[in-house]
Amino acid sequence: MTRYADSRFLPTKFEIHWLAIINSTILVLLLTAYFTIILLQVLKDDFKEEEESGWKLIHGDVFRFPTNPIFFCAAVGVGNQLSLVTFFHLCLALTGLIPTTRSGSILAGVVVLYCLTSFVGGYTSVRLFRQMNQQNWVQCIIVSALLFPAPCVFVFMWVNSIELVHGSTSALPFTAILTVTALFAFISFPLTVFGGIMAKNYASTDFGAPTQTTEVAREIPTNKLWYRSRPFQIVIAGFFPFLAIYNELYYIFASMWGHQIYTLFGILLLAFFLLVIVTSFITVTLLYFQLAREDHRWWWASYINGGMTGIFIYAYSFYYYFNRSGMSGVLQSSFYFGYLAVVSFAFFLMLGSAGFQFSLVFVKYIYSRVNKCD
Repeated sequence: MTRYADSRFLPTKFEIHWLAIINSTILVLLLTAYFTIILLQVLKDDFKEEEESGWKLIHGDVFRFPTNPIFFCAAVGVGNQLSLVTFFHLCLALTGLIPTTRSGSILAGVVVLYCLTSFVGGYTSVRLFRQMNQQNWVQCIIVSALLFPAPCVFVFMWVNSIELVHGSTSALPFTAILTVTALFAFISFPLTVFGGIMAKNYASTDFGAPTQTTEVAREIPTNKLWYRSRPFQIVIAGFFPFLAIYNELYYIFASMWGHQIYTLFGILLLAFFLLVIVTSFITVTLLYFQLAREDHRWWWASYINGGMTGIFIYAYSFYYYFNRSGMSGVLQSSFYFGYLAVVSFAFFLMLGSAGFQFSLVFVKYIYSRVNKCD
């Protein structure tokens, strides 16, 4: 432990780290207060207007279900599952039940928790799928069970093969691979199937839409300003939440790739909550602007807007690799970018699911207020 105690990552005082998280907290509070005040004032004026305009005009299309409902519902369910895994893992690390200083304990905890929470992914996926009046729930279960593990397996096979070719000691032995495979086959997949069956038999199929959907979809206006375009909204959706975790992200990267020990899991848990909050508020705000321009295709848009922070995290990994890590070569590059792609994909699913579900609550609320049921 001597070399860790001498490291710059563990100074005698943590003023810089605390100031960074305080700065992020203040930023999140200001952003949420700003967007909340503006959005509430705008909605208040909209509710007072008797004339139908903007988002009120698409009350017959806003609850038109999205394309590719199987993948959409699976993404929402797996995102919920990963959020639960992250929360439980941080709580266990904070209480010391997971020995974070032991090599491989954090990764092992993630694998075990993911398997044990697979019921949540299967249940929430099939419940939403059935609420969309879809029938092929078995296919939804299969997609839910493989949506996250399949990319992980692909990345692992690639990285582990390169490690074996280079004779690296970090390559996983056959027994470890067999153990993970058994965990998926005998715990994760059966729990996903069980959750899906429970949702199919016992979950309510009532979507609870406050308005009725018309048979013919309304035409979406094409004349829109540049700041209302999808590329601009996607950048904004990922940029502001990324600002909330930028400082903490540096310490996490230093811990993962700089041979440091990360111990401030309380701060990390707070940063996770801040990230979910600011992502949800930004997604809802962008959703209002989308509905105001009479664009009812908000389902995938809200999910992608919420998950864009994961793309920003992966983009930050390139900056860290070339400017801070000191790594080079095919072996280190494959290990670094491969596993960070998995982490970024997990954040995309988690935050995309959170952004969509907050957006769904928002949409149901505003259309229930105008009471446009036919």
